[in-house]
Amino acid sequence: SETSGQVVNEPLRKGHMGAAGETLCELDPGTREANLADTIARLKEAEARVPETQARQDEAKARLEEAKINYNAADKLAQGGFASETRVASTQAAVRSAEATVESAKAGFDATSSRIQSAEAAVAAAQKEIERLSIKATFGGLLESDTAEIGSLLQPGSACATVIQLDPIKIVGFVPETERDRVTVGARAGARLLDGTEVTGNVTFLSRSADKLTRTFRVELEIPNPDMAIADGQTADILIASDGKLAHLIPQSSLTLNDAGALGVRTILADNATKFVEITLLRDTPNGVWVFGLDPDVNIIVVGQEYVVDGIIVEPTYQELGQ
Repeated sequence: SETSGQVVNEPLRKGHMGAAGETLCELDPGTREANLADTIARLKEAEARVPETQARQDEAKARLEEAKINYNAADKLAQGGFASETRVASTQAAVRSAEATVESAKAGFDATSSRIQSAEAAVAAAQKEIERLSIKATFGGLLESDTAEIGSLLQPGSACATVIQLDPIKIVGFVPETERDRVTVGARAGARLLDGTEVTGNVTFLSRSADKLTRTFRVELEIPNPDMAIADGQTADILIASDGKLAHLIPQSSLTLNDAGALGVRTILADNATKFVEITLLRDTPNGVWVFGLDPDVNIIVVGQEYVVDGIIVEPTYQELGQ
């Protein structure tokens, strides 16, 4: 609410699907209509005085012109010895008096203009106050709570209702500092809810300021939600697409460490000799791990890799990836 007043309309119940511009709460107008009528009357009264003050100003200007003409005539006659100094002084005084009258008329006209502007502002304020009596939804959405009950007294800042818009819905997450450069606004992204539902959308925001406590960066996804199946506040795992890399999906059990502590796998070369290859772990999945750093075609030791070192000749037995 932006004004005070008692609610006079029947409340809308939570769960109601409202449209943008729909009236949620209607407040008692009280004396606001009378105040508006009073300000309009004052405006009309001020506007009615405009012709009068304008006429006074025009009349004063005409008298000033007449006084100037008389003064010029008297001055020229006095120079030729045909008029007395007294007459010249009298016409000069008349000019000054006419100038004062013009200033007074102008001040009266300006005062009338000021009253008109003040009255117009009062009318606009009274009309705005009446507009505030109808509290409308600024966007379409679902009522999360009942609107205020009849007779409730709302003050400026009081809540009439809570409206939420679930389509599209925003999914918010936080990415670590090491991964921030891999996220771009507009990138394709998806989310998996706790019940297994998967949805897709796009990244619409990436924070440039890290959280002071976690040092992570806020990222927002916009997901279509036409059936409103996704509720506000649900938990989701977010997956964001970035520049791709050639990777292999291998069993996690095949990973090993060399003497220097580097993570990698033991591979078999064309002559059946073994060789350690260092890899970069990209992502862990239930079906294995995605790793980067191997040749497109490679034979990986998945059983017994801990018992060989580089250069050992072995007799491999092959199996399919899924075995």
